[in-house]
Amino acid sequence: MQPRYDTARRHTTKLPRRQFLQLAASAAALPAVSPMGWAQAYPSRPITMVVAGTAGGAPDAVGRVVAEGMRGSLGQPIIIENVSGADGSIGTGRVARARPDGYTIQLGITSTHMMNGALYSLPYDVVNDFAPISPLAAVEYFLFARKTMPAKDLNELIAWLKANPNKASVGVASSFIRLATAFFQKQTGTQFTLVPYRGIALAFQDLVAGQIDLAFGVTDTLPLVRAGSIKVFGTASDTRWPLAPDIPTFGEMGLPLSFSGAAWYGLFAPKGTPTEIIDRLNTATVQALADPAVRSRLADLGVEIFPREQQTPKALGALQKAQIEKWWPIVKEFGIKAE
Repeated sequence: MQPRYDTARRHTTKLPRRQFLQLAASAAALPAVSPMGWAQAYPSRPITMVVAGTAGGAPDAVGRVVAEGMRGSLGQPIIIENVSGADGSIGTGRVARARPDGYTIQLGITSTHMMNGALYSLPYDVVNDFAPISPLAAVEYFLFARKTMPAKDLNELIAWLKANPNKASVGVASSFIRLATAFFQKQTGTQFTLVPYRGIALAFQDLVAGQIDLAFGVTDTLPLVRAGSIKVFGTASDTRWPLAPDIPTFGEMGLPLSFSGAAWYGLFAPKGTPTEIIDRLNTATVQALADPAVRSRLADLGVEIFPREQQTPKALGALQKAQIEKWWPIVKEFGIKAE
């Protein structure tokens, strides 16, 4: 005689054949609809865009314009979250660890998704732990100075720096700006003190106040020049910037220093984000960048939108890898270290 316990167990685990077949058919149908249905329903709630810098800086401004432009296509708001610190690696690391469901994306820049990989021992890979969505816009670097700087042009500035070694202070707010500053120092034979900042906006607040002497910055800072708050000594572009044609290049003044095309903004998602969601985000980005209102606001910030044919995940990935191949060996050659 079988124990009563075994008999009860057999009765509770055995299902009628018809019920078993119904359950099996239902289970078999689930995988077929789950991933696709998830992607088709996206987005069903607000999206977070991490900007790895302080509020008020150039990346923050660009991110807010693009996020607002994407809202109409997505049908959901994109909320900007500023996460500064360690040249943007804290905010970038947060995105790398985020769930790859399309609800956390990042406004990436040259420093966060290129230079930091050469300077820091990061807990993530700047290429392999992210899924490119689209490049957004490019900017160029300019050298700015406090308005009371006695030099009138770049050559006079270099002469002043040589006559006053280690007396000038230069604000640095990102890893790529550190590279630009090191380049300038090496090619001009000058010496000065670096002052680190958590964000470019903070550096330029001190430059306007005369607390520091110089800073490399991008085109969104030019309105401060037009207002007479600071000076500009030239652009590190190969050609004059179309939105500021009156400002000469360093090359025109005899200094072979070029960072042409080095500064850019792009959107990234965590690795593993479904292709359907990446495509959805890319479509929203392309539509936003085609909007005349968005284009006008970005032009006011001094950035140049990438051509339509380059607004693809593949193009952003290629840009990122090409710059790594170009600049990482230079970082090693110059012996540039994280501060």
